[in-house]
Amino acid sequence: MTAAVLHHMNDDHTDDNLLIARAFGGETDAEITAVVMTGFDGDGGTWQVTRGGETEELVVAWPGGSITERPEVRREIVALYDAACERLGIEPRPHA
Repeated sequence: MTAAVLHHMNDDHTDDNLLIARAFGGETDAEITAVVMTGFDGDGGTWQVTRGGETEELVVAWPGGSITERPEVRREIVALYDAACERLGIEPRPHA
């Protein structure tokens, strides 16, 4: 399951990864040049963020609190995306 989620996020949602990093990584400007989701657990998601040529780890807690079930992962990533859009003043796209 973890590999499938990471593959999906890093192949289909690269812009979402960047939005999340800019909203929750302490920087909202173009200084962040690359973001890759590297993992997640019951408490949140983990991204590798490249900023100014340096790579660092960013851990963001799930907005709804800790999770224990697989279906909750998608729900929490969508909630994180929506929260990132709100922080950055961006209109979120509709969710299917």
